[in-house]
Amino acid sequence: MVWFPDPDSLRGKVAVVAGATRGAGRGFAAALGEAGATVICTGRSSARGPGGSDYDRPETIEETAELVTRLGGIGIAYRVDHLDSEQVQGLADRLRAEHGRIDILINDIWGAERLKGGPADWNTPIWQHRLDDGLRILRLGLDTHLITSHHLLPLLIEEPGGLLIEVTDGTREFNESSYRISVFYDLVKTAVNRLAFSQGHELQPFGATAVALTPGWLRSEMMLDNFGVHEENWREALNPHRDNGLPTAPPGFAQSESPRYVGRAAAALAADPERHRWNQRSVSSAQLAREYGFTDIDGSRPDCWQGR
Repeated sequence: MVWFPDPDSLRGKVAVVAGATRGAGRGFAAALGEAGATVICTGRSSARGPGGSDYDRPETIEETAELVTRLGGIGIAYRVDHLDSEQVQGLADRLRAEHGRIDILINDIWGAERLKGGPADWNTPIWQHRLDDGLRILRLGLDTHLITSHHLLPLLIEEPGGLLIEVTDGTREFNESSYRISVFYDLVKTAVNRLAFSQGHELQPFGATAVALTPGWLRSEMMLDNFGVHEENWREALNPHRDNGLPTAPPGFAQSESPRYVGRAAAALAADPERHRWNQRSVSSAQLAREYGFTDIDGSRPDCWQGR
């Protein structure tokens, strides 16, 4: 049986995707758009001028908002630096004036992909790691989430039923037993799981839910560029006989997922009237696909965490 998104399951809901420019953030926004939501797409990379992210990349929040609208939702782009408390407070004021509340908040701010380095840089001990880079990883991966929750959660608890999703890399179970790249990266990705737990405790009296959500091996724009492929031909990255001078993806890449997959996981959670059963939990896109029955854009249900 072929799965299709319900274009009205989130009609009338107001969602904020913090960090919606590219990667999983764009996937979240797109999937919420498929479900008919109004999606506020925030980030630093804007077509309206300077102030972009730490990456020199072409993607913008305006492109994400346009994609949301094309898919059936209402996409709105607001340029916000989530490290700047005043800017996030300004976003909160604008949302309250224009929408009165938000129903879904997805904290997907990151921006430290280059700082964490490639495989050759992994496992660098803390005393050899560039301290400024490590502290910047903490700022981008943790401070942004805390600042955003501080200013926007009052809007989420205006009415019962709000959903906060904290986006990380790795489930709580996996991260507790696995060293993740460096002390700084490990700390961020483990701490974000805990953020969902602690915020879920604080949100519960208001009838709101907090969940930590991780994608699997994500075919982000940066990942596809790394292997010299596009979403349409991503499996070519697994071909060891390619002659383009770029690395061949390891076999595990066969279980990679598009950003839309984890986005559909968030949309499924938001549409579940009993979503509070997930409060304070740490889950993966694949786990929620088994629960709710959605698929990736190619009809598959990849699970890179299986057996790990």
